[in-house]
Amino acid sequence: MCGIVGYIGPRQAQEVLLRGLERLEYRGYDSAGIAVIQGKSIEVVKGIGRVAALRQRLADHPLTEGTVGIGHTRWATHGAPSERNSHPHYSASRRFVLVHNGIIENYVELKEELIEKGYTFASDTDSEVVAHLLDELYDGDVVRTVQKVIQRLEGAYALGILSVHEPDRLIAVRHASPLVIGAGKGENYIASDISALLEYTRDMIILENGEMAVLTADGVEVMTTAGKPVARTPMHIDWDMKQAEKEGFDHFLIKEIHEQPKAFHDTMSGRVDLATKRIKLENELKMTSADWEKIDRIYVVACGTSYHAGLVGKRVFEQLLRIPVEVEVASEFRYRDVLVTDHTLVIVISQSGETADTLAAMQMIKAKGAKVLAITNVVASSVAREADEVLYTWAGPEISVASTKAYTSQLLVLYMLGLYVAQIRGTLTAETVADYVTHLEQLPAQVEKLLEAGPQMKKWAQLVKEKEHLFFLGRGIDYAVALEGSLKLKEISYIHSEAYPAGELKHGTLALIEEGTPVVTLAVNEELYDKTFSNMIEVKARGAEVYGITWEGNRSMVHEASEVVFIPKTLPLFTPALTVIPLQLFAYYASVARGNDVDKPRNLAKSVTVE
Repeated sequence: MCGIVGYIGPRQAQEVLLRGLERLEYRGYDSAGIAVIQGKSIEVVKGIGRVAALRQRLADHPLTEGTVGIGHTRWATHGAPSERNSHPHYSASRRFVLVHNGIIENYVELKEELIEKGYTFASDTDSEVVAHLLDELYDGDVVRTVQKVIQRLEGAYALGILSVHEPDRLIAVRHASPLVIGAGKGENYIASDISALLEYTRDMIILENGEMAVLTADGVEVMTTAGKPVARTPMHIDWDMKQAEKEGFDHFLIKEIHEQPKAFHDTMSGRVDLATKRIKLENELKMTSADWEKIDRIYVVACGTSYHAGLVGKRVFEQLLRIPVEVEVASEFRYRDVLVTDHTLVIVISQSGETADTLAAMQMIKAKGAKVLAITNVVASSVAREADEVLYTWAGPEISVASTKAYTSQLLVLYMLGLYVAQIRGTLTAETVADYVTHLEQLPAQVEKLLEAGPQMKKWAQLVKEKEHLFFLGRGIDYAVALEGSLKLKEISYIHSEAYPAGELKHGTLALIEEGTPVVTLAVNEELYDKTFSNMIEVKARGAEVYGITWEGNRSMVHEASEVVFIPKTLPLFTPALTVIPLQLFAYYASVARGNDVDKPRNLAKSVTVE
């Protein structure tokens, strides 16, 4: 989703803004621009394409006089990608300039009202309405004017606002779209993501919904949008900046795939007691043993890759806890009249912790009285702050739009949560828990071994790079992984890909199989292997090119599949954390083979902060 940066201090703002925007490129965007106060005016330079193109344009038209500015990377919602729709946007008088993330839901009626008053619009965006409202409602005080404008807005927005009326101030506003403030010494910053500011400061103030801030070079004043002062102490962020660099890899995606052994270690650190072979989450969760004993139903709510992790979580909780579990797509769940009680637990999963539909679903279900546990990667994100309980994945910054290490870290948290509650409820013996913990400890080394499959997956990618359609098959927990493998392939290679339960072939899918159709068959579930193997033979008989994934030591698939990858042996519930690794590599190399922008796939954003 769109990215915001802002700066006020002694430095030339242009370079600070550009470097911040470069840190936000992973979020996905189609245009970029900056605005800098230059003397008595605000100058804007923007255009379609990458931040590198904006840099080049600024080389010809530099904005190096000013030390106060705002910048933006846009992901088109209202209006096509174009220079006229790029941010920042001027007000009619050019006395105000703003950048905006989110959607103004009542912009049509506001636009009609402004047009009747004589305003003309230079873009197709909803954001420009806010800029003109600043002109319309200006009363001599910029902060008070911003507050009046906010009262007219409906929807989701994070705003960065400059005005020539008060050039020594930068105003930030947050409502349902993330915005953070970086606190420096003699300088201050705003951004839609912590990673954009780590080069300059590690001290962050996370704005809450309904809050705004007035930044000067010397300080930050936080208040509600009604003007009530808010006391806020900056939090210190300890992220390793190296994790936000490629470090010799061609792309962030392949770097993050290779970071998974470390991410596994970090996610399990302090949570797996090697001496007792037990899971320790009591220092992170407030729920008592009695609370856990009362839970009689679980909903897992998420979007995209996190939803696929939730499908694995369903298997984990039902098998380990004997509790019924429903997994729901957040964008659907939020509009259902869900039946819950105070014995219902809702687990929301979001890598960024800012996913709009997941947040809305969580707020809806909390209002109904259910307890919410969040699984997220981002400390102090909206999901983390609003949930009753939170477990962090500790995967580190994930820059590439396509999620890899965040997904597998979510799986590990779900495994550990299931085992922890099983310990409390007594649904597993101590010996069984110890066996699970032993196999859990082995996963990082097994992932390391699977990363050696890179050359083989590169070969698979070369074989399918000219194909337009590809299918994944699996049964049981293998099907949950097939869905994630299919999503990875389609989102970065642009090959049309679908995953199906192998048992559904005869119910329609076989009609799509023709000579040369690639079919990836996941057959790691030993219990269902014979059934899945039979389905693989069915598609092969109809001309499919078959690629297989099965467990180490199973040679029967070699005789039927063109290519086979072997997964190290582990417990059935843990196989998804391993099976997905070659699928991630397959998707990566397919994207490279087709010449795509691997880290920034078209039309997609890292954090979906609007519905």
